[in-house]
Amino acid sequence: MEKNHMNILNTKIITTRRVLLALAPMLLSSLAFAHGGMEHVRGTVAKVSDQSVTVTTTDGKTVEVLLNTQTTFTRADKPIQKSGLKVGDRVVIHATEKDEILTAHTVEVGISAKKAAEQH
Repeated sequence: MEKNHMNILNTKIITTRRVLLALAPMLLSSLAFAHGGMEHVRGTVAKVSDQSVTVTTTDGKTVEVLLNTQTTFTRADKPIQKSGLKVGDRVVIHATEKDEILTAHTVEVGISAKKAAEQH
């Protein structure tokens, strides 16, 4: 009797796993959609040009993100000009990716790493 009970339990576990595996792509795609389909780049500005910003990410990688006329810039939830973006600023960039090229939709600027160190 106990062996039969274990077989039924194992069958239920396997069935549950199969259902979850079948649903996983749909669940993950809905999360990506809810996330707005944007890539996030977090880190410190290493370089700024008219066409792009280069960020040293929190995990030490260097990422270049293109800027365009639709890119918006904010500091403390207030709009700023692109000229307000400086090397050393901490940023969170929301970008779209096409053919492995990131283009910024929004650039949220925090306080610079230098200013943060001075405050502590």
